[in-house]
Amino acid sequence: MRFLVRVAAAAAATLLVAVSTATPARAATPYTKTPVSGSLTRYNVSRVHVAGVSSGGYLATQLQVAYSGRIRGAAIVAAGPYYCAQNNASQALYGCMDNIWPTYLSTLQSNTRTWASYGWIDPVANLSGQPVHVFHGNSDTTIKKSVTDDLVRYYQHFGAGVQYDSGSSAGHGWVTPYGTNSCSATASPYLNNCGTDPQNAMLRKLFGSVNAPNTGPLGGTLIRFNQNTFATNGYANGLSMDASGFAYVPASCAAGQSCRLLVALHGCQQGYAAVGTAFVDRANLNQYADTNTTIVLYPQAIASGVNPNGCWDWWGYLGGTNYPIKGGPQVETIMNMVRKVAD
Repeated sequence: MRFLVRVAAAAAATLLVAVSTATPARAATPYTKTPVSGSLTRYNVSRVHVAGVSSGGYLATQLQVAYSGRIRGAAIVAAGPYYCAQNNASQALYGCMDNIWPTYLSTLQSNTRTWASYGWIDPVANLSGQPVHVFHGNSDTTIKKSVTDDLVRYYQHFGAGVQYDSGSSAGHGWVTPYGTNSCSATASPYLNNCGTDPQNAMLRKLFGSVNAPNTGPLGGTLIRFNQNTFATNGYANGLSMDASGFAYVPASCAAGQSCRLLVALHGCQQGYAAVGTAFVDRANLNQYADTNTTIVLYPQAIASGVNPNGCWDWWGYLGGTNYPIKGGPQVETIMNMVRKVAD
């Protein structure tokens, strides 16, 4: 997840940290589910939310801002404001991870309003009152706290109801009771155990209230589906996305009950090709999904020549300037999945 970007003096940026393509063995726990091959299908979905960590946090904000009429709340872990990189890898590194450069927050807010007036994203009025949960760990040196502070200010500027958790000693990663790393670590698989359950506060903010999670064997189905079906170019690998994604469907949702949909976006070096189903199994989302009638969709990014760390595209590595708006390749591919499940 250390998606460090180095910019050569007179050339385009290259990501320096190599990604292992080996899939580690899955840790056997009572909380894992063996994926079954299947297809996404339509369910009785009442509301859509998004959550993400690191590069997944940046993409989660892109999804919510671009489609704020459809996605009605977001949980962002270790990321900065919408369009922070401004299609520039140097800005991504020095302004949106480190704080050597500013985030140019007022410019980002102005761009958001302008793009909404063009119809490139949904009206900004949709963001007013939307629930947003933001998390930043005090031991996170990959994304500086000032950058995440500006994410909070960005949302507040548009009237979102922001809850900011910045009191944890976590390193750069997703904090979960099933984390395999120590709290302050920044290391693969970027699942940190701080002896807390931040998903409870996160989901209470998004949902209004939550039932206690299922701490026994999961009762739903983990579906492994073909992402090529939803890719804007018909070929997920060409978008630096894996051929397969995952969706956890509780038995109640499969039976036709009204359910929420939560899109959960892993960070760099945290997709299936890098760590197997560690994020899918251990993010502590399936446990809450089982008891809170929620389907969890886990799109998967993959390493590629322009993206050797398997990050989501939040600085324009696919070469297009439309990556943060409607029609952006990864944004639209994930929304195609949402439409299949929820429309």
